[in-house]
Amino acid sequence: MADKAHEQNAKLLVRQARADDIPALFALTARTYGDEWGHSADMLRGQQARFPEGQFVAEYEGRVVGFCATFRIDEASAMRAHSWQEISGGGFASRHDPEGDWLYGMDVCVDEAFRGLRIGRRLYAARKKLCQKLKLRGIVFGGRLPGLEKRVKSFGSVDAYVQAVREGRVRDATMSFQLRNGFELIGVLPRYAPGDRESMGYAAHLVWRNPDRHDQPLTPTPRNPSRVPDRVRIATIQYQQRRITRFEEFATQIEYFVEVAAGYESDFVVFPEMITLQLLSIENAPLPSVEAIRRITEYTDRVKALFSDLAVRYNINIIGGSHPTLIDDGTMRNICYVCLRDGSVHQQQKIHPTPNERTWWGIKGGSSAQAIQTDCGPIGVLICYDSEFPELARHLIDQGALMLFVPFCTDERQSYLRVRYCCQARAVENQCYVVLSGNVGNLPGVNNFDIQYAQSCILTPCDFPFARDGIAADSTPNTEMVLWADLRVEDLARARNSGTVQNVKDRRHDLYQVRWLGRETS
Repeated sequence: MADKAHEQNAKLLVRQARADDIPALFALTARTYGDEWGHSADMLRGQQARFPEGQFVAEYEGRVVGFCATFRIDEASAMRAHSWQEISGGGFASRHDPEGDWLYGMDVCVDEAFRGLRIGRRLYAARKKLCQKLKLRGIVFGGRLPGLEKRVKSFGSVDAYVQAVREGRVRDATMSFQLRNGFELIGVLPRYAPGDRESMGYAAHLVWRNPDRHDQPLTPTPRNPSRVPDRVRIATIQYQQRRITRFEEFATQIEYFVEVAAGYESDFVVFPEMITLQLLSIENAPLPSVEAIRRITEYTDRVKALFSDLAVRYNINIIGGSHPTLIDDGTMRNICYVCLRDGSVHQQQKIHPTPNERTWWGIKGGSSAQAIQTDCGPIGVLICYDSEFPELARHLIDQGALMLFVPFCTDERQSYLRVRYCCQARAVENQCYVVLSGNVGNLPGVNNFDIQYAQSCILTPCDFPFARDGIAADSTPNTEMVLWADLRVEDLARARNSGTVQNVKDRRHDLYQVRWLGRETS
């Protein structure tokens, strides 16, 4: 007979945060800090993408009741004066340094209804355990001073108040708790969190020193095992538009290129923007622009099913170019469907329709740019014109994207070069890979899609680990072909941490930031 004492599941556990926790964490931080200062879903995605083992949740009977966010950082950055926005990269943990020898405590958040369960202590313990497992020098962060505003006058200064708490002469709800948990005060951080009125914007600069490393020589941190492979093989299709008579011909052409890419063991295959306008040649009727683009939307379900089925059957991740789609509110969007080989389907709407798209096709811009987690690491999609807006790429990089895919559709060389030059800039300033895929060939009679110009390519940062000209692969202009390149994620890490220039690390978070105004819950 089974022992009944061991049949009850654990009520309270601390575990690593997952992607499906994001809606609950969004809600928890909003309840705790208010809608304006809570963590957005994009921030949470960025934290998990950059340092997944450093993000913890406390779960009580299946409900998320606590949250702890950390990242690794170098000693010089951690020990000098800083603000929360600066050190955390605006909450995205974009200052995470895989070689950093300190663990930075970005946030601890506990649901007020569950504060009698010592959840905060459990989350701090999880941090310490991780620090020791990684053999880091210790933990550092800026701690709130919620008793400061009410008591600062009686002590005369912020430093005097902090010293009184340190000596135990007065109790501060947060700092006293942290001191009891073995943290050491090393100073006061002014203007750390200007929105924290109770702390008057100040924070206590606190450290916990790893007892296994304290007073020992600094040793290199072992390379953190990554979820992404050392090499990612990319195939990008320079696709020729040609007349067809039925959908099955379109499907046959798409499958041909997917099969070729998969035959060369590619991890991704990329198709161009507006690739499905080829379907207008089936009827080849002189339709008005708006009516023609709405006719294309009738194929949406078949297009998504085609790409999704091919991704699973050929074991390859497909960036499905883009397809005009009517969404639930009745508006027209230009959407890239990303079909992964695990069967999941994601989408990225074009944020910035061109003037012609708005005028002739009635396409409206989307309002969300989200990194997509794949088995080769986080990626982002910028549809053509979107690549010409640097803040959009930076937003995706802040979420952890390592590669940006740019399906494009341009009619002549000047238009193409705007996209090309901007994509090269995005690769340099974000130290990431950028993959372009465009259409060639002509479709006379199809409004706004009669001529095409493309020179698809795979671009890299410009530094020693990469191709000499920052071009991993290039195509012959206006010729249908497939390009391949093997991209090493480790080279990005090396460039970001110790390259000739270190654009991602050297951003002046104390002066400027990209703040995304939309706050999605998932």
